[in-house]
Amino acid sequence: MMPRNTLLAISALCGWTAGVIAEQPPLVHEGIIRASVDQVWAAFTTKKGLESWMVPHAEIDLRVNGKMRTNYHADGAIGDPNTIENTILSFDPKRMLSLRATKPPANFPFKSAIKGTWSVMYFDALGPKRTRLRVIGLGYGTDEEATRMRAFFEMANAWTIRKLQEKFPAPADASGEQGTKKEE
Repeated sequence: MMPRNTLLAISALCGWTAGVIAEQPPLVHEGIIRASVDQVWAAFTTKKGLESWMVPHAEIDLRVNGKMRTNYHADGAIGDPNTIENTILSFDPKRMLSLRATKPPANFPFKSAIKGTWSVMYFDALGPKRTRLRVIGLGYGTDEEATRMRAFFEMANAWTIRKLQEKFPAPADASGEQGTKKEE
């Protein structure tokens, strides 16, 4: 175990100080998708995949510092004011993808609050046709705008998992374990 003084010195060098940035706990959603991890990964990390269930328009450059650009408006286009741009922070193919929203749509009401946030998605293979998707939102501040934005993403992240589950529906005789779950 590292001595406390060493940890404090490292924290000071890196600019970390207790209490400087107040954060809410991570926002966590997860669900079981009735598809292989390969299928779920492709649904999240390819143009064809994203457009098959989430948005009518998408582009993705799957590399560190690459961009994932999406537009939820059928009559829109990539690059218009409604385009959402995320920067890929890191990924471990078919296991983890982390993103930072670097350009929200023009009418997004939480432009200041989103600047310090990022999301990490974990893709856990549970079998040949079952994948657990866990979405963790981090960096939510404690001010009023950040709190309202967190409430927005509580609904939006649950919607995202439900939409992906709808893309890969459970068989008619399934046990019903395909629901979404929120943790804090």
